[in-house]
Amino acid sequence: MFSSDPVVRVHDATIFQDQNSVLTDLNFEIDKGEFTFLVGRTGSGKSSLLKTLYADLPLRLGDISVAGFAMREIKSYQIPLLRRKIGIIFQDFQLFPDRTVGENLNFVMKATGWGESSKMKARLAEVLMQVGLGSVEKKMPHQLSGGEQQRVVIARALINEPLILIADEPTGNLDPEVSSGILKLFQQINKSGTAILMATHSYGLIKRFPARVLKCEEGKIFDSNIDQFELKSEEDF
Repeated sequence: MFSSDPVVRVHDATIFQDQNSVLTDLNFEIDKGEFTFLVGRTGSGKSSLLKTLYADLPLRLGDISVAGFAMREIKSYQIPLLRRKIGIIFQDFQLFPDRTVGENLNFVMKATGWGESSKMKARLAEVLMQVGLGSVEKKMPHQLSGGEQQRVVIARALINEPLILIADEPTGNLDPEVSSGILKLFQQINKSGTAILMATHSYGLIKRFPARVLKCEEGKIFDSNIDQFELKSEEDF
C-alpha cells in the first residue's frame, strides 16, 4: 500500500556528538522523491545529523522518523531493517579492497537477506547498468578510477531499492568533472522516485544543480524552502 508520509520527519530534535549538542530545535521533513542538499562549515553538525538518521548515533532528544522507523525507540536488531530501506554513500567508498566489485555487492545482498543466486545475479547486473558500469563485476576496486569506485558505492546503496539515499560528501575526493557526472547520476536516480539527502562542500555543484538546501549554521538548520538565504560562495560552507 502506497504511503505519502515523508521519508524523513524531524520534530524538535537535538543532535549530539559525544556529550555536546551540535544542532538544536530541528524541524524539517523530506518527502519521497525529494532532492535536498545539506551544507554547513566543517564542525557544523552535518555528519552528526546524517549519522543520527541512519542510526549510527543515538537520538536522545526530540523525534525523528526515517523510512517509518522511530529513531528514539529503534532497537539494535531493527537497525539492519532500517538500512535495507535507505542507502548510505560515504566519501571514502568503504569497499572491500580484497574482493571484486561483484563480491562487494554480493556481500551486501547476503547481509540484507538475499538468498536466491539467480535473483542476486540479476540484481547485481541491474544496479551496475544503472550506474553506467556494466562490465566491472570481476574487477578489483584498485583497478577502477575514483569516479568508478563511487559509482560502485552508489550501486551498492541501490541494491535494496531504498526510499532515500543519504550521501555524506560523495564527491569530496573527486575532481569537478567526475563530480558533475556523479550528480547527474543522482538526478537520474532521484527522477525514478528515490529521495536524496546529500551533504556537500561544493558551492559549484549547488549552483549547477539547483535544489532545496538545508544549511547548518550556529547550531540551527535553515531551510531554503522556508528561510530566505542565498549561498554566495564557498565561504558559506
